[in-house]
Amino acid sequence: MPIKIAVASGKGGTGKTTVTVTLFHYIKENITSKVQIADCDVEEPNSSIFFDDLKPIESKEVLQMIPSINTDRCSFCKKCVDYCEFNATVVIPGVGFAEVNSALCHSCGACLYACPEDALTEKSHAIGQLIKFGNNQETPLIEGKLKVGSAMQTMVINHLVNDDWLNGDIILYDAPPGTSCSVVSTVSQANYIILVTEPTPFGLHDLKLMIELVRKLNKPFGVIINKADKGFEETNTYLMSEGIEILAEIPFRVDYASSYAQGSILKNIPGDINAAYSKLISNLKNKWVHYA
Repeated sequence: MPIKIAVASGKGGTGKTTVTVTLFHYIKENITSKVQIADCDVEEPNSSIFFDDLKPIESKEVLQMIPSINTDRCSFCKKCVDYCEFNATVVIPGVGFAEVNSALCHSCGACLYACPEDALTEKSHAIGQLIKFGNNQETPLIEGKLKVGSAMQTMVINHLVNDDWLNGDIILYDAPPGTSCSVVSTVSQANYIILVTEPTPFGLHDLKLMIELVRKLNKPFGVIINKADKGFEETNTYLMSEGIEILAEIPFRVDYASSYAQGSILKNIPGDINAAYSKLISNLKNKWVHYA
């Protein structure tokens, strides 16, 4: 079974994708070449921009089954409306109207179960796609991409994290930002969670929300403080008071930020950042052996 590691953060912009991609590099160099990234930020996946040598080589649609109501068979009893928890079905007996709103439907099947006339049938609708990135030797990145206008982020994520394209020894889930349902769908699949934060009041506030979430999910986790030398000590104080392990403190470097802006963070990694990731890998090796 692969080791599944989610990299998450309570807010956007903390460096979550930077950590995921750089961690991928160090795992590949020091632990196993069979490591993959699953980009679960399906509304705005961007891990691929940091890999010059990878191209999209295959894709497949993510389909959602949406019920359709045959009004010739429908008795307009509105039982489907009563059973629907998402207010996706609309039935107006007086004008003979019955419809399922695809934007609200979660494909739970309750309306099909409720209908006494067997008037509903399911039809497939594309809500996104999975994209495999690779080269001649390997496929290290699988990206989930939500169709514009769809609200089914969690369904695309669930397809991604369970897809057979993910077959490495270690899989890194690049989670969406925040603490919403899409984040829960991602981190709930992981053996271990790395939380990335920044030493700012906003970073600490959202880190606390994320810690509350992973504790409710009963998931083991540790914290990486990115841009750690910015002088906000309250983050370290909070983590120590809570007994939460700081996995690594990554310093801020202008040249590294410049490399990030050019999509080339894996080239010319500064020495102190290299030391931080090397220490992180050494630290994580002992943890991941329990999940192998």
